[in-house]
Amino acid sequence: MTVNMHEAKTNLSKLITLLDKGEEIVIAKAGNPVAKLVSYTPDKKKRSPNLLKDKIVFYEDFDSSNDEITTLFEDGL
Repeated sequence: MTVNMHEAKTNLSKLITLLDKGEEIVIAKAGNPVAKLVSYTPDKKKRSPNLLKDKIVFYEDFDSSNDEITTLFEDGL
């Protein structure tokens, strides 16, 4: 959709609603496209390897079986 400068200023909130619905909006001045409105998408945070290194401890028996818990899962509460 292309709108002129005056229409864009007058109907900004309506144009933003259209952006949320996926509409592409071009703003024209004297019939010539000069700007394009786009929806904002936040940048994804960059992952930082080893961020929790030495902060999480796994004990040797962390995945060992516990008879009481196994019974609860198998037989229900």
